[in-house]
Amino acid sequence: MNKTQKVKIFLLEDDSNLNDTIVDFLESCNYAVDSAFDGDEASDLLYENHYDLLLLDVNVPRMNGFELLKEARENGITAPAIFITSLNSVDDLEAGFESGCDDYIRKPFEIKELLIRIETLLKRGFFHQNKKFIEISEHIRYDIKNNELVVDEKHINLGNKEAKLLKLFMQHIGEIVSHDVIFQNLWDYDEEPSDTSLRTYIKNLRKMIGKDCIESVKKQGYKFITC
Repeated sequence: MNKTQKVKIFLLEDDSNLNDTIVDFLESCNYAVDSAFDGDEASDLLYENHYDLLLLDVNVPRMNGFELLKEARENGITAPAIFITSLNSVDDLEAGFESGCDDYIRKPFEIKELLIRIETLLKRGFFHQNKKFIEISEHIRYDIKNNELVVDEKHINLGNKEAKLLKLFMQHIGEIVSHDVIFQNLWDYDEEPSDTSLRTYIKNLRKMIGKDCIESVKKQGYKFITC
């Protein structure tokens, strides 16, 4: 996806022990993680880097998590966000979702539950997008809501794996998507990933949208570019 070839997560948590625990755990699960301990530091990192998911504590110094996410959404940051907080009132829950979060986990929590929520969000799709279509070429576009390919205004039926692969490419246009990330997104836990099958899915998509739109990057993965 990026140069590290890992899903990149941002963590805002001012409790140093919990911060270290979450970072160590997520890195052991093959995620790349940047963390901050206050809102100002977090704001700087959010605008300097691209993240695939945000984990935000609410009660932190300088700028709280609600304010940070609201400002991020207003400035076009669409990465899914999970609030990690000890706040438990309905008003707090409402404020969290109004600021632009996608999920909410209350302290204390099992670290595995956080991982499940992260993986669920990462597989869900597009977040906080105002547009309905992504233009791929003059005659081809991607229907975000329905996860469909539209060629000359005709909706094309895709196989399950091809549809998942196309969605992944649409989420990361212009970025290298590693083989590992593709395997994680296309195959379920009880399925065995296959390089041969992946090449077939790539070939099928190329037939529909043009081979030049999907670049093979040697020993790294694939890059989707609009034609």
